[in-house]
Amino acid sequence: MTEKQPLDRQTMANRIAMEFQDGWVVNLGIGIPTLCSNFVHVDKEIVYQAENGVVNYGPMAMDGEEDLWLVNAGGQYVLPQPGMATMDHADSFALIRSGYVDVTVLGAYEVAANGDFANWRVHGRKGGGIGGAMDLAVSAKNVYVIMDHTTRDGQARLVERCALPLTAVSVVKLIATNYGLVEVTPSGFVLKEIAPGYEPAEVQALTGAPMAISPDLREFQVAS
Repeated sequence: MTEKQPLDRQTMANRIAMEFQDGWVVNLGIGIPTLCSNFVHVDKEIVYQAENGVVNYGPMAMDGEEDLWLVNAGGQYVLPQPGMATMDHADSFALIRSGYVDVTVLGAYEVAANGDFANWRVHGRKGGGIGGAMDLAVSAKNVYVIMDHTTRDGQARLVERCALPLTAVSVVKLIATNYGLVEVTPSGFVLKEIAPGYEPAEVQALTGAPMAISPDLREFQVAS
């Protein structure tokens, strides 16, 4: 019997990274998305870009490898790659707004069945700023999301309509959660891959909107 266990964060990030195409410029947002740069592409060249002004960086640095001046959008130390460039925020956002980013991978509090998403403010908390996510969401050619399927108290994050302030409208195409891989289609959510040991009905019960099951549903792909 397959062991039943939600997916860990690096596995979720690896699965999204497997979708990147050769030559893509990939922006990674704060949180779980930053882990995508740890995935090793053996046959693709991926250019990772961070909104704080780093282009073509590599995986996160191990203890003792850190360059105190080189961090990703989450403030985590990363390794340089050949041809890496640094720039100020103005040039970084000029790159983003000019449409050079093939995909941005972001975290979210909620994603709606029509592709709306919210990732900058939650109810009951003061402050919060939309930051660069708005620019990324409307400028990147693709928007992918990595997030936990539910809140800490078990409330659905994949919903019919977002209740939180929106970051962007109808932009999310693909979502990796700790229970599976979900595509956003014109008809709503479609479960494409599922965490080992789980049944589709279990994932649907954790989802706040109807979710179709792909006829080609398979176990969540994990890179070897």
